[in-house]
Amino acid sequence: MENTNTFYATGKRKSSIAKVWLTPGNGRFIVNNKDMNEYFVQDTVRDMLTAPLSLVEKKDAFDIKITVLGGGVSGQAGAITLGLSRALLLVDPDLRGILKDYGYLTRDSRMKERKKYGKKGARASYQFSKR
Repeated sequence: MENTNTFYATGKRKSSIAKVWLTPGNGRFIVNNKDMNEYFVQDTVRDMLTAPLSLVEKKDAFDIKITVLGGGVSGQAGAITLGLSRALLLVDPDLRGILKDYGYLTRDSRMKERKKYGKKGARASYQFSKR
């Protein structure tokens, strides 16, 4: 049974995928069934997550439930920011200009480069010995 006031969007960054649900509420922010402050310890990361909401002045207008998997802290935060911005667009399409100007709707497509055979990593080689 799907709630009609629930808005869903996904965001991706590096190898992280975030599924974001927005429901009208009072500003609860749940990430993987934990409070945001418990899941993300660093202040800078938490500020990054709430930036799209602060920008459009809807910080306390929604309850946000997020499921995020894969990657590390930075990738997960980027995925959540993109997913949250996309969900806000579903709520109010007029926010597109503001969110786009600040770059919150752009998918950061940079990925880790694959390791090549005969090398230590993607580009790093083993030490060369002439003799």
